[in-house]
Amino acid sequence: MKNALILHGTDGHSKVNWFDWLRVELEHKGYEVWVPDLPGANKPNIQRYNDFLFANKDWEFTQQTIIIGHSSGAVEILGLLEALPEGTNVGTCYLVGAFRNDLKWDALSDLFLKPFDFEKIKSKAKRFVFIHSDNDPYCPLEHAEYLSKQLDGELIVKHGQKHFSVGTMGDSYREFPDLLELIEQNQG
Repeated sequence: MKNALILHGTDGHSKVNWFDWLRVELEHKGYEVWVPDLPGANKPNIQRYNDFLFANKDWEFTQQTIIIGHSSGAVEILGLLEALPEGTNVGTCYLVGAFRNDLKWDALSDLFLKPFDFEKIKSKAKRFVFIHSDNDPYCPLEHAEYLSKQLDGELIVKHGQKHFSVGTMGDSYREFPDLLELIEQNQG
């Protein structure tokens, strides 16, 4: 069965921004969707997040799994893939507003306690799609460029969308139809 995991960003939760809207849209398209409230999201930590995600015995990562992450949730995708058991692979990963270091913000330091093994991460997903804005106030475009190059990913640069969030763009980011359209195109 096709399923989708949606990971929110720092200080976020499952009901902010476009996450719940995307959950409903994907469920209408036959996906089983999990949008967890990640523990300790005020100071993201890959090991804590991975322990939490892998503890859900009702969730299975398969080649039909898509993973969507926003901001630090996008960075968590990298840590999650690196920790997937041998022989477990997923489909497409969508990294929205991703970044490659702590951005000089102490709250993000636990995401980068050890360097990522990009070769291992690359081997765990069929495809990587990076979605970034040309005016993100938090995450420089160069970070998405670097990560997409490391993972042989596709980089889609949107004009003037800041951080794809209600906090930076207002109520227009209670939905994210462009992302849904990408998912539909890639799953066909």
